[in-house]
Amino acid sequence: MKAFIALGSNLGEREAMIRQALEALAALPQTELLRASSLYDTEPVGDMDQPNFLNAVAQVDTDLAPRQLLWNLMLIEKRLGRERTRPWGPRTIDLDLLLYGDEVIEEDDLRLPHPEMIRRAFVLVPLVELDPLLVHPGTGDTMISHLSRLGARPLLKRGSRLWN
Repeated sequence: MKAFIALGSNLGEREAMIRQALEALAALPQTELLRASSLYDTEPVGDMDQPNFLNAVAQVDTDLAPRQLLWNLMLIEKRLGRERTRPWGPRTIDLDLLLYGDEVIEEDDLRLPHPEMIRRAFVLVPLVELDPLLVHPGTGDTMISHLSRLGARPLLKRGSRLWN
């Protein structure tokens, strides 16, 4: 199944953290890391009193079920030193399961597509970079349409793709 994962880091060596997370994604069982977007330097959302983030999106092909994939993402976060001290707070790494094929899941601990993704330029810009015609399974609109409706100012791109 084709899945998309958002990556973000604003503590420590941000780019190194994202690269380590990509390596961990590539090492997951029954999963192939297909590609990753460029890095984008972005301001924090919510709690503004913290360093800027580096953000990217990865595309994987996986035979893991959505819940298994999510569990593995949380395990990678833990291995890379993520501590959940406060909501919207700084973090070494943040991995969010954005899309899992065209599945729509509404459960307490698993919601797909990710409920906040269409309101976040730092997710949509790298997602559109990877697949401009990707359709949001909940709305039926393309991600580029959602991005254009945001009217967000351009994100600062930092470097080329991390993984092809």
